Amino acid sequence: MTRPRGRRYGDPVSLSELRERLRRVPPAAADAVVAAAVALGVSVAIAARQEPDAAEPDALAYLVGVAIAAPLLVRRRRPLGGFLVSAALVMAYHALGYPAIGLAAPLAVGLYSAARAGRALPALAVMLLLEVNGFAYQVLVEGGSLVSVVGSQLMIELLLIAALLLLAEALRSRRAWMDEVTERLRRTEEEREREAQARLEAERRRIAREMHDVLAHTVAVIGVQAGVAAEAVADAPDEARAALGVIREKSREAMAEIRAAVGVLREPGGAAPRAPAPGLARLEDLVGAAEAADLRVEVSVSGRARPLPGAVDLTAYRIVQESLTNVLRHARAGVARVAIGYEPGALVVEVGDDGAGHGGRPPAVGHGLAGMRERAAALGGRLEAGPGDGAGFRVRAWLPTAEGPT
Repeated sequence: MTRPRGRRYGDPVSLSELRERLRRVPPAAADAVVAAAVALGVSVAIAARQEPDAAEPDALAYLVGVAIAAPLLVRRRRPLGGFLVSAALVMAYHALGYPAIGLAAPLAVGLYSAARAGRALPALAVMLLLEVNGFAYQVLVEGGSLVSVVGSQLMIELLLIAALLLLAEALRSRRAWMDEVTERLRRTEEEREREAQARLEAERRRIAREMHDVLAHTVAVIGVQAGVAAEAVADAPDEARAALGVIREKSREAMAEIRAAVGVLREPGGAAPRAPAPGLARLEDLVGAAEAADLRVEVSVSGRARPLPGAVDLTAYRIVQESLTNVLRHARAGVARVAIGYEPGALVVEVGDDGAGHGGRPPAVGHGLAGMRERAAALGGRLEAGPGDGAGFRVRAWLPTAEGPT
């Protein structure tokens, strides 16, 4: 037979279990137990009648003794105030001539509570004042021996006071340290969450930018060719078939690019995509697709061509791609001009057209234009977009290449 799991009745309770149980006790109930224990201890001290010459304890003596412990019920909310009330009651008890019950013992819990709350100095001052007053009374009024009073009762009470203050300060410092550590952990966690959110937002923008750049140009070409096919299907079937062939080819390219992009997103830790990232080496493909949609594209290159960093090459390609897409969609242009300038330490990409432009007004902000600006800014570059000289629209990007002076 197997033994039942868990602790059985009668098994010893571990220290950790005891601490956990004590933590679950309501603070008000714990304070009531402490106050009752102190009241019982004071009552026992009163009943002991250690001074034969003192007044006979009566109901008032026990009432004052219980009242000394009553302020402990509010020791968490008013630690110093409760201690002062208890100290005043102790003085009143001794002033009535009842048997001595000491000073440190009945006030020990109140003194500890005040010190734990950070009020050690005023509580210590009051306690020392009481001790000096009691010492003077025993020596000057009762005629006690200075050596006997100091060596017995006063020394014991001072040691008790010192022990209570040291314990309270140690626990208070530990609690303050734990609170500081908890606050640091909280701030660290909040900072980690903010950084994670920022990374997530940056990744979201990157994905949106990539999907837009992958699809926008191809869809624009498909739309133009679909219009050509619709107009020519009856009168020029050969032209319609050619347009449909372009649509079919571009659709295949779009599906391949979508599969590649989704594959990278679904498996971020997997192998890199086999196809290289597009760059200016594929500029002729963009030009050919645009010219297939009845847009003449003029390309000019200035400066000494050189290999570009991968990120710069891809960004330049995407800017040209998105700019030609916008020309096909919105410009109603016949000619687009693409200028690639190799400058020392930078690459300049400029795309303009002879279309309707924006009539001198700022262009409407779309995802494509915002994506181009984000790509340029990510490289430390800049992008300007606005009406061209005289007519049309112009996009100009300056991209640092980091291999020479800028």
